[in-house]
This record gives sequence, structure tokens and C-alpha cells, in this order.
Amino acid sequence: MSSRTDTTTSQGWTPTVLAGVITAVVGFTSSFAVVLTGLRTVGADATEAASGLLVVTVTMGVGCALFSWLTRQPVTMAWSTPGAALLAGAATPEGGWPTAVGAFALAGVLYGLTALIAPLGRWVAAIPSSLANAMLAGVLLQLCLAPFVALPDEPAAIAPVIAVWALGQRFFRQWAVPAAFATALVVIVVSGSLTDVEHGHLSPVLTWTTPQLDVPTLVAIGLPLYLVTMTSQNIPGTAVLKSFGYVAPVRPVLAYTGAVGVATAPLGAFSINLGALSAAISAGPSAHPDPARRWVAGVSAGTTYLLMAPFAAAVAAVAVAAPTGLVAAVAGLALLGAFGNATASALADTDHRESAALTFVVAASGLTVAGVGSAFWALLAGGAYLLLVTRRAG
Repeated sequence: MSSRTDTTTSQGWTPTVLAGVITAVVGFTSSFAVVLTGLRTVGADATEAASGLLVVTVTMGVGCALFSWLTRQPVTMAWSTPGAALLAGAATPEGGWPTAVGAFALAGVLYGLTALIAPLGRWVAAIPSSLANAMLAGVLLQLCLAPFVALPDEPAAIAPVIAVWALGQRFFRQWAVPAAFATALVVIVVSGSLTDVEHGHLSPVLTWTTPQLDVPTLVAIGLPLYLVTMTSQNIPGTAVLKSFGYVAPVRPVLAYTGAVGVATAPLGAFSINLGALSAAISAGPSAHPDPARRWVAGVSAGTTYLLMAPFAAAVAAVAVAAPTGLVAAVAGLALLGAFGNATASALADTDHRESAALTFVVAASGLTVAGVGSAFWALLAGGAYLLLVTRRAG
């Protein structure tokens, strides 16, 4: 009797553990290209980017396992894909990678302050979602164009990736981007690019960079990174957990992300946060019929991230050796869904539509003034326009 009960219990946990594994695998393979592209854009070399990818994978893995275990809820964490996209659309700071690292540290400080100072979180939540989404959509536009801009120059490399991604959207939607990544790997192997990968670059390595504080970079990267992560990841992540009947441990999570953000920024880590879309895999009924048992999926996701972390250097090395535009193409395809959602959300509110449109075009323009990039100016322009119109109407 006892043996049968144990067997039944073991079989009952299998889908829950598998849900966590799927959460981590899909989360990593669908957006690591965005992370690498973002880190390289703001000045990291291949080794520094690999270090950053390794550290964020470890810290979000620890966060998933720790908070799921302590709260007995499926609390999943992720790197900030919108934040990485923001980096990929930013201009390289004049001070180089050290000043970008300083901006990452500032974002960590702001997460920590949000955990300690309740009004700060309310102020962030008060930013109209239409403007935040419009800023994100404008940043994402150039990245989503990358596959099609690169297609005429590298058709043999890019076309198979786009084709597999399109078929995936039709037949296996959740795995469309991982399938595109797998196709990119095949292209890299067939093209002979792997011969350029040095064996010494395949081992995990941590690279320290002493942060430098540069005001334009803090304003252009640090502040928008904080805002886009809060509005596009942490707030929606809280809502996703709430929709399944859970209360997200928001302040402890923000304290954790802030502390590890500051501590690991010199190693290239940019931002981690509550999982949003990926959280639904572990928190939903498919993980387990009993909501009280789905926390195991969060622990499983964290464990899977930790098992994948040592391969970050190898992934980064292969990405560097890939044909021109291939990694950017995978990143662009991975972000198309986010671009569509952000655009739809930005324009859904008719009262804010014009201010959102202004925010979008300024963000997409690539405007840089005094070393501060378009994301900051877009939010400022949209907010100023909204205040002007609101005061005039009043």
C-alpha cells in the first residue's frame, strides 16, 4: 500500500518538475541572444558579456529556488529581457563598459530603495503604462527589424532561421524561438564558424570591471533600465502570480534583486526581476492541479538555471563566432512578441494615444542629447506632452 502511494506521489510531481524545467529552458534559449547583444552594445567584450550572462543566470536560479522554497509558491525570476533590449538599442557610452557597469549598479540601488521606500514603488506604478510600453516598443523596433535588414546580406544564414521560427509559430508556438536558436546553431556548424572558437573561451569565467559613475550614462541607461524592468517585468510578474491566487513577495524580491544587482554589476550582471510571461508556466494548472504544490516548479526552474549557468561562456563564444547578423536576427525574432504586446498596450488607451505615439517615435529615433539616449528623452517627451494636454483640457 505504501509503495503504491509513493509511486503515485512520484508520478504526480513529474509534471510539476517538468514545468519548472520548461520555464528555465524556454526562458534561457528564447532571450539569451538579447542579453548578449545588449551587453556587447554597451561596451562589453566577449569575455565580459559571457561573465554577465553567467552571473544573471546564477542569481535568478538562486532566486527562483530560494523564494519558491521559503514562500511555498511558484516564484520564478528572470533576467530583464526588456532591460536587455533597452541596452541593445542604446548608444555605447562615451566612458565605455565601466560606466555601463556603474549604471547597472544604480539600477540595483533603485530596486533596493523601492523595497525600502513604499512611495517609490507607487510612483513607478503611477507612470502611465501606455508611456512605459511606448518607450519599450520604440526601443524594440530597431531590434525587431534586424532579421530582415540582415537578410539580403546573409540570406543563407538568416532565411532558415526565419523560416523555422515562422513554422514554429504555426505548429509549436512556445518553442518557436528555441527552434530558431537551434537552427542558428546548425547554420553556425555548417558555415564552419566553430573553427574560430578558441577552446579556452568555453569554460565559465568571471570578469571583474570596476564601476565608473558617469551622469549621462546613469541617466541614459541606469534610470531607464530600472523603469522598464519595474513597469514591464516586476509589476506584470506580480499580476501573473495574483491571477493564479498567489501573493508575490514583492518587497523581499526587490531587496534581493537590488542587493545582488549592486554586488554583481562589476561582473557584468545588469538586472533580474520577477518572471512575467514565463511565470505562467510554473504557476498555472498545467504544473499541478493543486496550487499548494506548484512551488516545486519554481525550485525546479531555479535548479535548471543553475545547471545551465556553466554553459554561458560556451554560448557566448559560439555567438561571437556566428555569421554576421545571425545572433541579432535570433534576438529580433525573440522580441517580436514583446514588441507587439508593447505596441498594442501603448495605443490601447485612447486618452493617452497621442502622448504614447510621441513617446514611441522619440524612442525609435535613436535621439541622443548630451550623451543621454532616446529611451530617457522618449519618456520625458511623452510625459511632458501628456501633462501639457491634461492642463490645457483642465
